[in-house]
Amino acid sequence: MFTPQPIGYVSSSYKDPSQVPKGLGAKHEADGVFKILPEFELGLTDIEGFSHLIVLWEFNRSHGFQLLGTPPSDHQPHGVFATRSPQRPNPIGLTTVELRRREGSELHVRGVDMLDGTPILDIKPYLSSIPSEMLRRGWLAEAEARQK
Repeated sequence: MFTPQPIGYVSSSYKDPSQVPKGLGAKHEADGVFKILPEFELGLTDIEGFSHLIVLWEFNRSHGFQLLGTPPSDHQPHGVFATRSPQRPNPIGLTTVELRRREGSELHVRGVDMLDGTPILDIKPYLSSIPSEMLRRGWLAEAEARQK
């Protein structure tokens, strides 16, 4: 087992979970800044060459977990591992953001869905060899179809 150590923190306009867009058709287009701690700035070397980043972060304001829950985008219950619920056995979030620019130890990004002050655990460049037409959206696609 490892003990996660934040490498930085999110600066976001979202102060409360109710402000983060959720549900069908939710768009994550908010700008934010990832403020990386000085001791990890060297790890940002060459990150500017990537358009998108995968960010692992901590649901630091979520407590407990539910293995089955009803997400805001559907009226049917689903397993926690088939959702993006913050109530997880390990409170880890994952988001893909667009990298707009880097200013020293700050990454200016678009697509933030985290609360202000959220601890960042890791950042990885987005590299996918899976063509979009091969991706399946599971129950979410079914819920979207029912809404039409």
